[in-house]
Amino acid sequence: MRLLHTMLRVGDLQRSIDFYTHVLGMKLLRRQDYPEGRFTLAFVGYGDESEHTVIELTYNWDTGRYDLGSGFGHLAIEVDDVHEAVEELRGRGGKVIREAGPMNAGTTIIAFIEDPDGYPVELIGMRHRDVG
Repeated sequence: MRLLHTMLRVGDLQRSIDFYTHVLGMKLLRRQDYPEGRFTLAFVGYGDESEHTVIELTYNWDTGRYDLGSGFGHLAIEVDDVHEAVEELRGRGGKVIREAGPMNAGTTIIAFIEDPDGYPVELIGMRHRDVG
């Protein structure tokens, strides 16, 4: 078994594709319209779906916005250096919602940015990662 993808509902598909590809550096792997169901699926990720877990962006044509609710936590991306990643992503238009620094009650360096629909994306430093 392996994890295939995480699905996020988005209010503006192109805006979300732009964020995940231009800001976070992922690739648009595939996109398919389903006119009878009035939705579009777009898959983005850092590598081919046959070997990597990806993100499915689901755009329901008649819904422009979603409430995030309190159950979803965040996506997490490993980076070499969190401080450098924050500055690079900020320069690409990323909205930083927590600056780089140690996690609460730990030593792992983390930061958070926010995607266009408000989903938090955690950046976790590859070096000095807490075990647990």
